[in-house]
Amino acid sequence: QVQLVESGGGQVQSGGSLRLSCTSSGSIFSLNGVGWYRRPPGKERELVALIFGRSVDYAPAARGRFTISRDSAKNTVDLQMNSLQPEDSGVYYCYGEEVREAGRFGFWGQGTQVTVSS
Repeated sequence: QVQLVESGGGQVQSGGSLRLSCTSSGSIFSLNGVGWYRRPPGKERELVALIFGRSVDYAPAARGRFTISRDSAKNTVDLQMNSLQPEDSGVYYCYGEEVREAGRFGFWGQGTQVTVSS
């Protein structure tokens, strides 16, 4: 069982920046996929950014403002968020995925709150 723990959430004003980090109980690079999702207030959880293999995907709302990266020294997957807007508010979840013979297994962190005020 992979355990993921997020950090770095908080409150920031519109136009500001935050950096989220997620560490894994194992090696972050051993996961086939790692990424970030968020759940805006009153809405379903949605993709923000995902690294799978060598590909990187961003939600349209995140492209150009957010950057996902993996840090081997810290064993983290990070999400740098710039030019934050109130609609970016929500609970941000770290996601990790393993592809095994038995299938694909996904793991979630507990979430970290991001609040952007106007």
